[in-house]
Amino acid sequence: MFEIENKVAIITGASGALAGSIAKSLAASGVKLALLSRQESTVDPLIDEITKDGGYAKAYAVDILSEASLQRARELILNDFGRIDILLNSAGGNLPGATIAPDQTIFDLSMEDFKKVTDLNLNGTVLPSLVFGKTMAEQQEGVIINYSSMAVDRAITRVAGYSASKAAMENFTRWMAVEMATKFGDQIRVNAIAPGFFIGKQNKALLTNPDGSFTHRGETIIKNTPMGRFGKAEELNGAIHFLCSTAAKFITGVVLPVDGGFSAFSGV
Repeated sequence: MFEIENKVAIITGASGALAGSIAKSLAASGVKLALLSRQESTVDPLIDEITKDGGYAKAYAVDILSEASLQRARELILNDFGRIDILLNSAGGNLPGATIAPDQTIFDLSMEDFKKVTDLNLNGTVLPSLVFGKTMAEQQEGVIINYSSMAVDRAITRVAGYSASKAAMENFTRWMAVEMATKFGDQIRVNAIAPGFFIGKQNKALLTNPDGSFTHRGETIIKNTPMGRFGKAEELNGAIHFLCSTAAKFITGVVLPVDGGFSAFSGV
């Protein structure tokens, strides 16, 4: 039921910590990987690690906000692998101008940065889904998994642009799930995961002090997470593996929280 060996998976934003973790997990399960990043060199260490452990992965330099770039990558991937079974849209991020610092108000929001963040988090999911999803439609089979956030479920302070763009992406996930199932068959599924709080390159300074202790924001998050800790990157992998497998063949259009109970807790 959970077998995914010999499937071909594309991972966008492959140089990120969470993407790297799932790449290694999928490779260990026999999945062949097409790793997409703006520069191939950024995923070379990951490919070396996967190859050393007996897996197979290949890098492709792609601008996920360029349809032409994605289409070129699709042709190369199909030439190299023959098909596309899984798409993980893990690329995303934030910018300072799209956040509201404690000493700022919503009126300090930079619309330029807001648009860039929306472009990355929303269009950076929509465009790959359309380009690679077309191949899945032709195959009448495939799995797309998007990366949402706890910032969608409630108004989390500071991350205004990130929250809005991820909320739109969640809506698109449901919309595309319905579209693919009703028009291209029940073997194509589109879902999302909603990670809780994981410490990575982008948010480390926001959540931890130089001595390793938690910042005020980090402490607040821990207090509102029933499990009392931040997540570990590998703790997302089981949920993704499940959604990729036939064990989840009747699941589409859902957003699965992996959050240590954060979304279930009222804070009181």
